[in-house]
Amino acid sequence: MFELISSGGWLMVPIIGCSVLSLAICLERLWVLRSEKIAPTGLTNDIWSRLKAGSISVEQMKEIKKASPLGRIMVAGLNNARHGREIMKESIQEAATEVVHELERFLTALGTIAAITPLLGLLGTVIGMIKVFAAIMAQGTGNASVLAGGISEALITTATGLAVAIPTLIFHRHLQRKVDTLVVDMEQEAIKLVEIVHGEREADQDK
Repeated sequence: MFELISSGGWLMVPIIGCSVLSLAICLERLWVLRSEKIAPTGLTNDIWSRLKAGSISVEQMKEIKKASPLGRIMVAGLNNARHGREIMKESIQEAATEVVHELERFLTALGTIAAITPLLGLLGTVIGMIKVFAAIMAQGTGNASVLAGGISEALITTATGLAVAIPTLIFHRHLQRKVDTLVVDMEQEAIKLVEIVHGEREADQDK
C-alpha cells in the first residue's frame, strides 16, 4: 500500500488528506442528521397536550429547546405566540434559518472535496506525463523503467482522485437531500403548531 502511494508522487498526500476529511465529515453528518434526533415524531402533539393541560413551564421549554432542532423552532414560536399569528411565524422562520445553517455544516466542504480531488488527480496525470516526455527527450525511448514510472504516477493519481471524488459526491448529494427532507418536515410541524395554537385561541374568542 505504501509503495502504491509513494509511486503516485507528492500529490497523493493532499488526495489522501481529502479522503480522510471526507470520511470524517460523512460519518459526522450521518450521525447528526438522524430524523429522530432532528425532528422527533410526536413533538407537536406532546407540546399541544401540555398546552391543553395548562401551560408549559420555563424549565419544560428549556428541555424542549435543548432536545432537538425542531424543539428550538417550536419554542421560538411559542415564546411569541401571544403577539399574533404573523409574529409567531416570523420568529419560527428566524429560528429555522439558524437551524438549517447548522444542518448544512460541512456540506460545502464535502462538495469542495468532491470537486477538487479529480482535479488533483488530473494534475498528477499532467505531472506524470511531463516526466515521461522529459525522460524521452533526455534518454530516448530505450529506458522503459523511467517511462513506466511516469505513466504509473499519472494513472495512480488519477485513479485515486476519482476513487475519492465519486463516493464523496454521492454522500454529498445524499446528505443535501437529507437536509432538504428534514427542513420540509420541520416546516410542516411548525405550521401545524401555529394553526393549532391560534386556531384554538380563535375558537376561544368566538365563544
